[in-house]
Amino acid sequence: MSTKKNWHQQHKESLGFGSRLADSVANGMGSWKFIIIQTILVVLWMGLNLIGYLRHWDEYPFILLNLVFSTQAAYAAPIIMMAQNRQNDRDRSQALADYQTNIDAKLEIEALAIKLNSLEVEKLDKIISLLSEMKNNSLK
Repeated sequence: MSTKKNWHQQHKESLGFGSRLADSVANGMGSWKFIIIQTILVVLWMGLNLIGYLRHWDEYPFILLNLVFSTQAAYAAPIIMMAQNRQNDRDRSQALADYQTNIDAKLEIEALAIKLNSLEVEKLDKIISLLSEMKNNSLK
């Protein structure tokens, strides 16, 4: 038994490796888990460099940490923009699918209205013919 794929499944299957990777990175970076882990790492980084007895690899004002954040932002911004562009594509695809569904529903409703109208006409014709028969029978 084959099932027809919806627009979301078709869109997801059409994505290449880079697109799926960018979506995963954007989803990960836009989560509380990422913010919490990054906050813990920053606190550890600063704490170890402030109280480190043996060696400070990034002394205050944490220039290396700023470089790490700048590099992260330089890569994150375009990846997030790619994910947003794909979200726009998904939204457009969903809107087109919804539009087609609405057109199909409209055609079905119009067909049902025509069928109901023909049934009503048939019933009225039958009632008129029965009344005519009754009138003819009563005149005899």
